[in-house]
Amino acid sequence: MVLPIVGLLIGLIIGIYFPVSIPFAYAKFMSVALLASLDSVFGGLRAGIEEKFDNTVFISGFFTNALLAAALVYIGDHLGIDLYYVALLAFGLRVFQNLAIIRRFILIK
Repeated sequence: MVLPIVGLLIGLIIGIYFPVSIPFAYAKFMSVALLASLDSVFGGLRAGIEEKFDNTVFISGFFTNALLAAALVYIGDHLGIDLYYVALLAFGLRVFQNLAIIRRFILIK
């Protein structure tokens, strides 16, 4: 469980000290892909706490969620529909749900 937290902290430090500018045209894609990736990270933390963590499931879910979310935004963009709202809502709800379960587990323990 320590490894994902260390990776998240290293990522935050790198992001703070080496900021990257994303073009506005890709902002929707990156925001949804980032939220999908965060969903996978919190899902991995939850699985680690529940002692059900599988590295293959985590890695495949991480990239599959990010690619699926970006594809959803791309398709919605070409159809003229803001489908990224759907992805943001779905992944946002899952992030908060996983975070609530992690919080409950820590408080009970």
